[in-house]
Amino acid sequence: MRVSAIIVAGGFGKRLGGAVPKILQLIGERTLLQRSIEPFDGNARINEIIVVLPTQLVVSPPEFLQTIQTPLQLVPGGTRRQDSVAAGFDLITSESDIVVVHDAARPFCTTALISKTIDAAWESGAAIAALSIYDTVKEGRSEKGLQFVKSTLDRDRIFLAQTPQAFRFDVLQKAILLGDKDVEVTDEAMLAEQAGHRVRLVQGESRNIKVTTPADLSLACEMVSRGKVGSVSRVGLGYDLHRFVDGRPLILGGVHIPGKRGLLGHSDADAICHAVADAVLGAVGAGDIGKHFPDNDARWKDFSSIELLRQATEIVRGLNYIVRNVDIVVILETPKILDYSEKMKQKLADVLGVFPDQVSIKGKTSEGVGEAGRGEVVVVHAIALLHNQN
Repeated sequence: MRVSAIIVAGGFGKRLGGAVPKILQLIGERTLLQRSIEPFDGNARINEIIVVLPTQLVVSPPEFLQTIQTPLQLVPGGTRRQDSVAAGFDLITSESDIVVVHDAARPFCTTALISKTIDAAWESGAAIAALSIYDTVKEGRSEKGLQFVKSTLDRDRIFLAQTPQAFRFDVLQKAILLGDKDVEVTDEAMLAEQAGHRVRLVQGESRNIKVTTPADLSLACEMVSRGKVGSVSRVGLGYDLHRFVDGRPLILGGVHIPGKRGLLGHSDADAICHAVADAVLGAVGAGDIGKHFPDNDARWKDFSSIELLRQATEIVRGLNYIVRNVDIVVILETPKILDYSEKMKQKLADVLGVFPDQVSIKGKTSEGVGEAGRGEVVVVHAIALLHNQN
């Protein structure tokens, strides 16, 4: 598979202000543009990078671009965002299978998120990173200059779009042709939708913020500053135990395992997800699942623990940390974990933002000793390694 990336950095950033273009503003020791390009340069699946820049920066490029290892091309941007993407797309040959578009204003995108978006686009034709909404969402209406609630929206159907956005070559080609017909959009996914293509949603990352205003820039600088405090790597331990009962589904690692017995708990009692969530949260000193998802809160009654783990991962990403790998030991007499471990690894990897080979699951027995040995409980131990992003 050949993958091309277009980094859109053609605007000056008037809302941010300042004497230099937004993309050259410093976040810590590196510019916004540098931080936005580096994850693509560091992703081995990217074969070429096209950076859309203001004309003056194409004529006199920033020096750090000389350090980029991936084949690189520069092109002047257009009046609108879609014009800039079209300019970048013109430099791509039809040999490319997937084209990834990313806003240079998002400096904290990870290589894992890029790969997930590429995979989803390869399978579905088009895919975008997007964040689920956990707050209650209201639609407003204006009356005499005041805002009132018009309706409460279904938050399960609402997502906040991010970049990267990835497309099969032909899908983006058709979308760009539509954009040439004076159709005004805010991202390429809208063009793909209007061209009749389904766009798949990939779980985004809360740390993948967009720098638009001075407050956003301050937040980005604060995130980098926080990430530099303490060690670069953090390790967390997790543990969980649940008792078997009749009449409950058995769910472990986000996978439903057929049988007559399941685990007793307030949520779906997925002990693997609980242990991993505690390990991830503990690594950055963010408490445990009891703090964030207490068992006396009706919201979490029978709730999917794989979603709890997703939210725990978003919490640590908000603290400028990403998961590098997890190692899990499941102590269980039956069923045999080995039969389901590959599916579990894929489920956990998708939520943690890593590849499946960065998740290890080992099944052990207690040799008939104690509650676990008698098949009355499942016991899970987990360890997680996290790195901060400077």
